[in-house]
Amino acid sequence: MQDFGRILDNQVLVVALTACLIAQILKVIFELVTHGKVNLRVLVTTGGMPSAHSALVTALATSVGQSVGWETPEFAVAAIFAIIVMYDAAGVRLAAGKQARILNQIIDELFQEHPKFNENRLKELLGHTPVQVIVGSTLGAAISCLAGPAY
Repeated sequence: MQDFGRILDNQVLVVALTACLIAQILKVIFELVTHGKVNLRVLVTTGGMPSAHSALVTALATSVGQSVGWETPEFAVAAIFAIIVMYDAAGVRLAAGKQARILNQIIDELFQEHPKFNENRLKELLGHTPVQVIVGSTLGAAISCLAGPAY
């Protein structure tokens, strides 16, 4: 347990978390530029520009490749993990968000006809567009490259 205090000595972890944090901060800036107001809720919600998940896993994979080698099994695991996370963000979760939007429209129409109906809205912003994933991934790789090799 005493080694837990040294967790921040793991530069691969620090770089990945830093990329995620920077992406989350950029979401607030993009929200300000797009809508003209500061919306801190984007810090704790899914979706948005750029994809913090993509930034995190790409920085992780890039840092692993830099530190232990691009030909290693460790990099292969990190790269496959990154691909799965990004595919999920832009594919499965984006599709689920679109389905939620349609279901919410159905609920809205039904609620108008039946005022006693309990209206529980589904969360619509679940995933990312491919552009948001690409920007997040590029951000993660750039942060990892700027940080340099981990070891």
